[in-house]
Amino acid sequence: MMRTTIERMAGAAGREAELCGWVYNKRSSGKIRFLIVRDGTGIMQVVITKPELMETFDRLTQESSLVVSGKVRADSRSPGGFEMEATSLEALQIAGDYPITPKEHGTAFLMENRHLWLRSQKQWAIMRVRAEIIRACRDFLDDNGFLLVDTPIFTPAACEGTTTLFETAYFEDKAYLTQSGQLYNEATAAAFGKVYCFGPTFRAEKSKTRRHLTEFWMIEPEMSFAGLDDAMQLAEDFLYFIVQRVLENRQPELAVLQRDVEKLRRITRPFPRLSYTDAVEILRKEGNEIEWGGDFGSPDETVLSARFDSPVMVHRYPSAVKAFYMKPDPQNPDVALCVDVLAPEGYGEVIGGGQRIDDSELLRSRIAAHQLPEESFRWYVDLRRFGSVPHAGFGMGIERATAWLCGIEHIRETIAFPRTIYRIYP
Repeated sequence: MMRTTIERMAGAAGREAELCGWVYNKRSSGKIRFLIVRDGTGIMQVVITKPELMETFDRLTQESSLVVSGKVRADSRSPGGFEMEATSLEALQIAGDYPITPKEHGTAFLMENRHLWLRSQKQWAIMRVRAEIIRACRDFLDDNGFLLVDTPIFTPAACEGTTTLFETAYFEDKAYLTQSGQLYNEATAAAFGKVYCFGPTFRAEKSKTRRHLTEFWMIEPEMSFAGLDDAMQLAEDFLYFIVQRVLENRQPELAVLQRDVEKLRRITRPFPRLSYTDAVEILRKEGNEIEWGGDFGSPDETVLSARFDSPVMVHRYPSAVKAFYMKPDPQNPDVALCVDVLAPEGYGEVIGGGQRIDDSELLRSRIAAHQLPEESFRWYVDLRRFGSVPHAGFGMGIERATAWLCGIEHIRETIAFPRTIYRIYP
């Protein structure tokens, strides 16, 4: 007898199989008992008719663990399209009163029980879409000549601004949790040409919006001998590939989430492109009082992205609102060679990037203007002293991309154990 999983149950159709899992639900109908079993890969119905199995069935509670064997048959009415008629049933552990029931629970209660909430069908679907997004990211970059090079979690200084750093003791010194791997990516790109890093990043933002976490995962490609246009083209191809992979491989999960997949199917290339200046004009025509030079907030991004079916690329923001390393546009130094990619349906920025300063003197002046410690960035300036070239890249937050592709409102459900301004448990 073969042991299998629910997602591979089609390979056991017409044969005896063994399944390990947990009780998702159960019900009775006359002399027949029905177990709904989950195993982490899916949900499946098990039919019990043998009298000798009824006592075990009666003892089972929600989330009890079990091993069940029986003959597998196709059944379009059953979850997953297959069901099993049990010939043996073993309870491994009878669960106590499970706190998460089909009734409505408040967000605070669910977050306090996040370790258990992950077992629900919606959370199962979100995590599997997230995993598909990560797999697609890495496949795309690996297949397009990018080398994965890991970057440090402890850093000696800020990357994205000193006000959002998590400080920690580092032996006799101070260190900070990384805000981005980008600066180190620039070093490895000078060594290997095209690179990317993927890992956790940290921002001590006292933000309570549905788009922010204090710990999130980011994938960041960087290219030598590249400019803003190259970064924009890469971002477009990258996002389009991810969307198609999710549509291709995660239809059951999207169905659980009741995601309107037609909105994802309407995404086409090329993505619309707007200069920051044109975007400001659009916002002002919509009644927004934003002045040129101000950064966009979430409501502004929502207004802009709502005009398009595909992600929209807003480029050349004012240099004053962008990071110290962004290269000024030679045609207009008041703007930077940068881009934010805004997801449709009001999900806001999913990618931010651009071309980096490649002149050592300009970089040193920008470090001083931002009042950053020059000694901490000596190695970074060195990159412009030894074979400097135009280079560009971007970062994509996995959680924001997951929220968008899943069609869910709050980013806290896009990672197994979210960290926010108010929550570090469990």
